[in-house]
Amino acid sequence: MTGTGAAAQEIDTTRPHPARVYDWFLGGKDNYPVDEELGRRIAAIDGGAPRAALANRAFMHRATRAPAARGVRQFLDIGTGIPTEPNLHQIAQSVTPGARVVYVDNDPIVPAHASALLRGTPEGVTAYVQADAREPRAVLDRAAAVLDLDRPVALSLIALLHFVADEDGAHDLVATLVDALALGSCLVLSTMTADFEPENVRRGIAAYAAGGVTLVARSHTEVGTFFEGLDLLEPGIVSVAHWRPEEDPDPAGPISLYGAVGVKPAR
Repeated sequence: MTGTGAAAQEIDTTRPHPARVYDWFLGGKDNYPVDEELGRRIAAIDGGAPRAALANRAFMHRATRAPAARGVRQFLDIGTGIPTEPNLHQIAQSVTPGARVVYVDNDPIVPAHASALLRGTPEGVTAYVQADAREPRAVLDRAAAVLDLDRPVALSLIALLHFVADEDGAHDLVATLVDALALGSCLVLSTMTADFEPENVRRGIAAYAAGGVTLVARSHTEVGTFFEGLDLLEPGIVSVAHWRPEEDPDPAGPISLYGAVGVKPAR
């Protein structure tokens, strides 16, 4: 693995952090009592939150294999978060050992773990760059040191966009990234919705806000705007649990995250 970008900042363990709360939901150990406290508070409000984290992780696995099976050999994962095995590069390189994968995050906690966990195949390349998703041109410039942007890339924005409001440039962010990629590239995206359980999601958003974290829930139509000009792979924009499931979706309740994969067409 290679790493580039700014030196890691000091990690603040006095306030909850969404990546560490997510890690706690997944049963990880890279979190602190303040994160567990918020996680437990959210789970008490919305018992489906831990299930949603697990379903989102499983969606990432399936949605990474889909571009790899189509012949895509390059992957750009923005908003990586704390590494949790199997990681995206392990999934991609299990399909195509020579895959080149670039992880991007601006969170100081990520590089603290990345060097130990993000080890790829000898044939492939796995790299980490520190950059802010809200500066997509900087992300592209740094990723281009590893990826050939004239060839197809699978762009993964997994559970990222619900931290970026429309007025903060969510659509410009996605459009800038997708426009820079070659024909045949894919957009893999998952993001929060209140379409299935509006009251539970509202309470969950309020709990995150009390912890200093802003979240945005989007409707099916609003999520669809991120895929304008792309060809959606079947089954389109659906709950992440229903995107090409390998087993029956969890019957315990709905998962309030939409997921989809779109392909940049040759036309």
